[in-house]
Amino acid sequence: MLELGHSPYEIAELEGVTPWSVYRWKEMYLTEGSDGLSSKPHPGSSPKLPKEDLAALADLAGAGPQAHGFETDRWTLDRIRAVIKTEFGVSVSRTTAWRYMQRIDWSCQKPQRRARERDEAAVEEWLTETVPAIEKKHD
Repeated sequence: MLELGHSPYEIAELEGVTPWSVYRWKEMYLTEGSDGLSSKPHPGSSPKLPKEDLAALADLAGAGPQAHGFETDRWTLDRIRAVIKTEFGVSVSRTTAWRYMQRIDWSCQKPQRRARERDEAAVEEWLTETVPAIEKKHD
């Protein structure tokens, strides 16, 4: 269409693409000929860690975050990423770290929130004595 005198803007409108795409196609045609315009398979991404390393990751995670120098004993995806970077020399996204954890059968869990002042004996007394007494009054 360019050879017939149509502008990149006209071609873009007819093809439903941006003019930038038309210019890119023109450049590929000029440098590679018609082969430059053919589809090329996208290689895609490959896993960052080989399957063999997932067992090692499971062992590292099982040791807990404090074994890797973290202050608290709670795993986060950023901490998992840091361990993967340190131990395997590979940078991964949070999504990839999450997928690795799923592959080693780890799940997302939120820690239970409890008051620091919680008195376990008082809670037990409430559950075993006070609650049944209240329930008897309602019967």
